[in-house]
Amino acid sequence: MAKHPSNRKDLPALAKAPTGIAGFDEITGGGIPRGRPTLVSGGAGCGKTLFSMEFLVRGATECAEPGLFVSFEENEQELAQNVASLGFDLADLVKRRLLLMDFVRAEQSEIEETGDYDLEGLFIRLGHSIDRIKAKRVVLDTIEALFAALPNELVLRSELRRLFRWLKDRGVTAIITAERGDGVFTRHGLEEYVSDCVILLDHRVIDQVSTRRLRVVKYRGSVHGTNEYPFLIDESGFSVLPITSLGLTHKASTERVSSGIAQLDAMLDGKGLYRGSSVLLSGTAGSGKTSIAAHLVNAACQQGERCLYFPFEESQSQIVRNMQSIGLDLNRWVSRGLLRFHPARPHMYGLETHLALMHRQISQFDPRIVVIDPITNLTEIGSVRETKGMLTRLVDFLKAHGITALFTSLSNSNAEMTEVGMSSLMDTWLLVRNLENN
Repeated sequence: MAKHPSNRKDLPALAKAPTGIAGFDEITGGGIPRGRPTLVSGGAGCGKTLFSMEFLVRGATECAEPGLFVSFEENEQELAQNVASLGFDLADLVKRRLLLMDFVRAEQSEIEETGDYDLEGLFIRLGHSIDRIKAKRVVLDTIEALFAALPNELVLRSELRRLFRWLKDRGVTAIITAERGDGVFTRHGLEEYVSDCVILLDHRVIDQVSTRRLRVVKYRGSVHGTNEYPFLIDESGFSVLPITSLGLTHKASTERVSSGIAQLDAMLDGKGLYRGSSVLLSGTAGSGKTSIAAHLVNAACQQGERCLYFPFEESQSQIVRNMQSIGLDLNRWVSRGLLRFHPARPHMYGLETHLALMHRQISQFDPRIVVIDPITNLTEIGSVRETKGMLTRLVDFLKAHGITALFTSLSNSNAEMTEVGMSSLMDTWLLVRNLENN
């Protein structure tokens, strides 16, 4: 049978505008759709304004794309103060004509509807501001404030459609923020249908532990990560941690790393641990797990390698003091910038936030050795299954970067199995015992 030629033509890939937000561009394959509207929805305090502002700031500073921020709730001074803690100097960007902020007052008590309601006045104002700095990016924050005084639902929906179409016709990459409604993504239940991309931000508190999560609900014309992703807002800005496994594609090194204990190296073929491997060190309380971890760190620092230590039970000064009793001076490595501690009680954050913080600190410090001591404490804030899932993603991340990792785990006095059940994921499993208890 003769084959009929296909009439289908290869369409160009959807153009995307990078947000510059760490992790987000990774899960969306490059950012949000360029020249189209994106909806960012969420409850109060979940980070919608900060996400949008960072999108403009990164676009202006990293992509040479001027941005317009139109606020219906906060004036220019309030916005500048709110993001100053992130290191964003909005006044400087405004001076350089890379950013324009416009506060549109929309108080319901001051508005009286006397005729047909439409957005022609807003379109004129937006168009003038866009032309003024040749804006490529636009943020409208938030849409509810604009329509707060409009009781007619049909007119509201019609004008929302016009607004999204107008933004698309202007060719600007736009973010519109909206408050999440009851059982729907927005209060009006329409914005998610007329947006090309919908991003949901969530700030939840479970058992008095808060976690921020992001989900890309919809992305027309593009594949994207569909999971919930933990995100952070700190002095470095907005960052998202992809939580899907990186896959079993990492390279296995044949290089060896000394444990810092000659007898232990002798047990390990006389050469020590494999570079980039994951090691589980389990034992009862007082069996010397932290001391063994300190020897590994000390040996690596002696070779000029950076080490990152995550203790969940003891402070930095406590570990440094205790290790002096066995002849290890860890403080000298701290002073030289080769060793960094990040102590934290497990209950300070949720599991995903702990993972996101570790991800960021590892990326910033670029260590060769990482110690997590002990992982069993994480079961206080999550089930064994949840803890294992979180640690699996951490192991994948460390292996992908060739980082040697030591995980300590508390085991029962009469059992060799670790409470978290991580032994199957480890390259090496070391069991230490306190013989006085046997």
